[in-house]
Amino acid sequence: MYLKKTYRKESGRTYLVIAQKYRNPVTNISTDRTIKSLGYLDELEKEYDDPIAHFKEVARKMTEEENKKKKLTLTINMDEQLVQGADDRKNFGYVAILKIYHELGLHRFFNNRARNESFKFNTNSIMMLLVVSRLLSPGSKKKAFEERRRYFERFNFSLADVYRALSHFAKIAKEFQRYLHGQIAEKYGSNTKTIYYDVTNFYFEVDEADELRKYGRSKEHRHDPVVQMGLAMDADGIPLHYELFPGNKLDKETFRSVIGEVRKNYGTGRIVVVADMGIITGDNIYYLTGGKNSNGYVFSFSVRGGTDAFKNYVLDNEGYVGTDGKPAGEDAEFKIKSRRIARDINVTMKSGKTAKKTVYEKQVVFWAKKYADKARAERKEVVKKALDLVADPKKYNKAITYGAAKYVKHLEFDKETGEVLEGKQRPYFDSDKLAQEEMYDGYYAIVTSELHMSDGEIIDTYRGLWEIEETFRVTKGTLEARPVYVSREDRIGAHFLTCFIALIILRLIQKKTERRFSAERIVECLNRIACSNEQDNLYMFDYRSEISDAIGNALGIDFTKKRLRLSDIKNILANSKK
Repeated sequence: MYLKKTYRKESGRTYLVIAQKYRNPVTNISTDRTIKSLGYLDELEKEYDDPIAHFKEVARKMTEEENKKKKLTLTINMDEQLVQGADDRKNFGYVAILKIYHELGLHRFFNNRARNESFKFNTNSIMMLLVVSRLLSPGSKKKAFEERRRYFERFNFSLADVYRALSHFAKIAKEFQRYLHGQIAEKYGSNTKTIYYDVTNFYFEVDEADELRKYGRSKEHRHDPVVQMGLAMDADGIPLHYELFPGNKLDKETFRSVIGEVRKNYGTGRIVVVADMGIITGDNIYYLTGGKNSNGYVFSFSVRGGTDAFKNYVLDNEGYVGTDGKPAGEDAEFKIKSRRIARDINVTMKSGKTAKKTVYEKQVVFWAKKYADKARAERKEVVKKALDLVADPKKYNKAITYGAAKYVKHLEFDKETGEVLEGKQRPYFDSDKLAQEEMYDGYYAIVTSELHMSDGEIIDTYRGLWEIEETFRVTKGTLEARPVYVSREDRIGAHFLTCFIALIILRLIQKKTERRFSAERIVECLNRIACSNEQDNLYMFDYRSEISDAIGNALGIDFTKKRLRLSDIKNILANSKK
């Protein structure tokens, strides 16, 4: 600390303060902060013979006193033993999660929505625990409750309260998502001109299906009941809105519900929706572009499932150019072409009848050798299995012939057991089927309503869809959203709400750290920012890294100290909730 003199031009007088050098953890810029205001020099001269000398000495003593507080003498007994059952290590990385949680005002939302409810437990406190646990130690709600003492918070509620709160969370989930988007848009900004949409499902290890958990086409090829999730994401990779659907709901049937909610309640204006070929139907295209609608789309388009005319266009080398813009030769590793075309789509009208509507779109087709090589390498094992299936059908049943059976002609299965039946004709390998598929290896097609976009812009826009696929991977992997350990429909809804909040917070930490670190590395880092009680109210830390420094600098939290008093820890936690 030191005596700081400031000359004020407006009064022509000198003002004295005791100041301290301070480095802003966010900007990393060194500045001064006032510790004590003293007054104008001319007035202090009436009270002190030499106010400058006097207050320099005061500042020196204050510095000396502060330094004494920072130095402790520890007495260590090397024979001291741990108490049986001791497990007092505390996580402190969760303060970063709380910082984002409170920055978004989530505490206000949950406290306000519980105000007129009859229950007495603190829903905000419960949600904080569930979100922190989902990020740092994912598992069941019971596991989260049992590990609550891992943190410095006072979680004063019972396990029964946690389960009761889930019903409340499910009831307010849709309203919460709208609120959360408003907070993100205000605090961080949100680019909703382009909306990415995809569908995944989550399996349940239960014996019987019910109204929500139904047998459907599992993305992981499991034979368990699943729940479908449709997710919309903004152009910055931040999830916007999700909805849950019964497991037997087709991907394309979820589209209008989720996108409709985004269009109506998220203040987006005109949007361009990007999705894969599982979503592309005449009804979904017309929903975006037909009638008074002026929204757009960038959809992948099935080459193998296209019309003969489209397939001929794809395979015809006329019009393809390479990366240099010149006509592509036979040895090209990449080629691309596009055309504008009027295409008829089938649309289901309000009467239930189907009508043909014409859309004017741009079709972009490209081929890449690396994709062709990848497709053939991935097919190699399937073809090998198909050949073995032909050679010895009795080794297989329907469950284990996945993918290979389509290359085998005259293959029959027992409807009850799934075993391969001996038919009148012996199964044989369908080489024509293989040749047909190989013709289209490496070819991809994208269709769009955005006629003004260049081929490169269209491909770059579509490539952004990988972020939503990676988001599903993080949700299922890092956040361990499945298997799901609750069974009631409302509690299932609340489970996915906590996963959604955890995912948003993780994405915002990535955004604040300029996307330098993967979700997995951030979670690992926050888990390792932990401490042990060294003596009395003194805690010792043993982890610091490039990632912890980056997170700390981005959020204004100092993760560099080796030791902190409990009072300091509580102050940091309190500041994170402001």
